Amino acid sequence: MERKLYRSRDDRMLGGVCGGLSEFLGLDVTLIRLVFFLLLFGGSIGFWAYILLWIIIPEQGAEEAGDFKDRIRVVGDDFVAAVNRPHPKSGLIVGGGLIILGALWLLESLGISWLWWLDFDVLWPALLILAGIVLIFRWKR
Repeated sequence: MERKLYRSRDDRMLGGVCGGLSEFLGLDVTLIRLVFFLLLFGGSIGFWAYILLWIIIPEQGAEEAGDFKDRIRVVGDDFVAAVNRPHPKSGLIVGGGLIILGALWLLESLGISWLWWLDFDVLWPALLILAGIVLIFRWKR
């Protein structure tokens, strides 16, 4: 049976991208949301990746959207719905991400010599490589 990637209708905070990726990859949705949140501060790549995936990936159970204009309209409608009815775990995800990010910046600012790797120019690529390795090993299972 061929697996397809869809945006989740049931497990969504904004557009269902993280919920759909969670189902497709077999990973915990909280972990995926934290990765996107942390990538948001790594040069805003998380923001643009999420928006792009929101536009490209079709919604679960929906027919393929027509043209680009229709997909953009769906993203706008989803965003308005998410703002009007926020996800109950949104505070947990944002709070956890802010604590992790704050702790990393605090440790970096202390200037401890053995924490040389905590430089954000080194840390972000290392986190991306680690996330890729985890995804590959999870995919093979």
